Amino acid sequence: NEPLTPKRTRAVVVVQNGWVIAERYAEGIQPDMPLIGWSMSKSITHALIGRAIKKGHLDPDQPLEVPEWSDPQDPRREISLDQLLRMNSGLSFEESTGSLNSDLVRMLTLEADMAGFAASQPLAEKPGKKWNYSSGTTNILSGILRRAIDDDQAYMRFPAQELFDPIGMSTAVMESDRSGTLVGSSLIWASGRDWARFGQLYLNQGSWNGNQLLPPNWVKHARQASRGSKGGYGAHWWLSQRKSRSKLPNDSFSAEGYQGQLLLVVPSRQVVIVRLG
Repeated sequence: NEPLTPKRTRAVVVVQNGWVIAERYAEGIQPDMPLIGWSMSKSITHALIGRAIKKGHLDPDQPLEVPEWSDPQDPRREISLDQLLRMNSGLSFEESTGSLNSDLVRMLTLEADMAGFAASQPLAEKPGKKWNYSSGTTNILSGILRRAIDDDQAYMRFPAQELFDPIGMSTAVMESDRSGTLVGSSLIWASGRDWARFGQLYLNQGSWNGNQLLPPNWVKHARQASRGSKGGYGAHWWLSQRKSRSKLPNDSFSAEGYQGQLLLVVPSRQVVIVRLG
């Protein structure tokens, strides 16, 4: 008998030691069909920021270029790249899918410039003190990346040229908002296998076929718990050292999205598991 709330899983892919050992797709879903990751996209944004640092576009120790914070007296100028990556910015942002007028729903459905909308929010806390999961924060990072590259055509090519193509994510697509900034928080599409490739990159410490795409400590950076997250969140990746995850290996970490999108990376088992639906 059918459950009252079917899970509607569309794709499951299991990779061990770099090989696909199991996969299954719902009726009508092809193995190469791009499926939306929702907030799994945030973890790809972590990789893009890392790639930009490796290429010399961004210096994590320099002040951030955010037009909304250009006044020298603006307290938001204190916010660092690391604090944005760790959801420790202190910026106000209501992350709710249940309310039609939440900051999240408004940003994704009404705002032409999502990064500008998020950066315009006031500080709710001093930067670095409190943890607040926010899709707005990720889009601020997308805007910072755009200004760092400083060439819109190069910026639009950047995800494919610097990340997707080198690791063979041939189905991956990243959407932009109407202002031309990539929606790093939510709008990346890729096949189950290609999401698994991205997980494999992090399992391999940011290296692919001997090519170190990310800074050497970037995966370690992703896996360091962020202040105020009770050990549950690193830098744009979720961590499994928390009571609610007792069934998962302690060293596992994950990209997760709305309605149960999951990319689980388990170094101790050399396993990557993807669930989309």
